[in-house]
Amino acid sequence: MKLGLALAGGGVKGAAHIGAIKALEENEIKIDAVAGTSIGSIVASLYAMGYKPEKMLEIFKYFAKEIMKTDARHFAGNLKTSKSLLGYGLLSGENIEIALRECARGKNIKTIKEVPMPIAIPTVDIVESKKYVFTNQEKQENYYLTDALVEKAVRASSSYPGVFAPCEYLGHKFVDGGILDNVPAGEVKKLGVDKVLTIKFSAGLTYEPKNIYEVAFKAVDILFDARAEEAMRQSDFVLDLDLSQASVFNTKKIDYCYNVGYITTLTKIKEIKEMLRK
Repeated sequence: MKLGLALAGGGVKGAAHIGAIKALEENEIKIDAVAGTSIGSIVASLYAMGYKPEKMLEIFKYFAKEIMKTDARHFAGNLKTSKSLLGYGLLSGENIEIALRECARGKNIKTIKEVPMPIAIPTVDIVESKKYVFTNQEKQENYYLTDALVEKAVRASSSYPGVFAPCEYLGHKFVDGGILDNVPAGEVKKLGVDKVLTIKFSAGLTYEPKNIYEVAFKAVDILFDARAEEAMRQSDFVLDLDLSQASVFNTKKIDYCYNVGYITTLTKIKEIKEMLRK
C-alpha cells in the first residue's frame, strides 16, 4: 500500500504540514510520494529531499523572514518600469530560490530529477493561463516539466499574486500554483500511489477584511477554496486544519501552525490507519 501526501498552499500556515508529517512519522505511517503547491511545495520538496520534520521546522523558521524581506533593487526597478507603485509584486521572490538552493545543496541535489521521492509541484503560466507541473517522473504530456532546478520549481509555485513577482523560467512567467491547483491531490495520485492523504486549511472566509491587504488575500483565498472541491473528491482522507488565528504572512504564528498540524493529525491517526487498511 503506497501513500501519497498532498500539501495545500497557505503561506506560513504551511508550518502545519510539518507538524502533520511529524505526527505521521511518529506513528510509523510511511509516505511514498508527495505533491505540494505554493508553501506546500516548499515543505514537499524539503521532505522529498530527505529532511526530517525537526530540521524542516528549523529551516522554515529561519527562511520565513528572509523570504519576506523586500528586495530594494527589485522595488526600485518596479518604480522605473511600471506605472503602478508595486509593479508585478512587492517582492522579487529571489530569496525563495536562495533558501531552496541552499537546502538542495545540503543533500547534494540540484535538479528535481535528483529528488529521491516522487514529487509534483504545480504552478501557473500567467500569460498562457495554463497549469504546469514540475515533477521527477517521466510524463508524456507537455505541461509536465521534468528538467528544472529544485529552487526554480518551488519559486514558480510560490509566487503569490501581487506579493511576489512572477518567476520567469524556461520561457514562461509562472505564478502561484494555487490559482488552478491549490490542493494537488490529483497530481499526487498520478505519482503511482494507492491512497491520497490531503492536508489543507479551512478557508475561514466569514471574517470582514480590515484593510487593502486583507481584501486582496481574502479574494485569493476565495478563489483557491472554490477550486479545492475536485481535490477533495480525489482524496481518500482529508485533514482540514483550522488555522483561523493565523494569517498568510504572519511569521509570528509559525509555532502555532506547527502545533495545530501536529495535534490535529494525532487526533486523526486511528482514522488514517483505518483508511490505509481498506
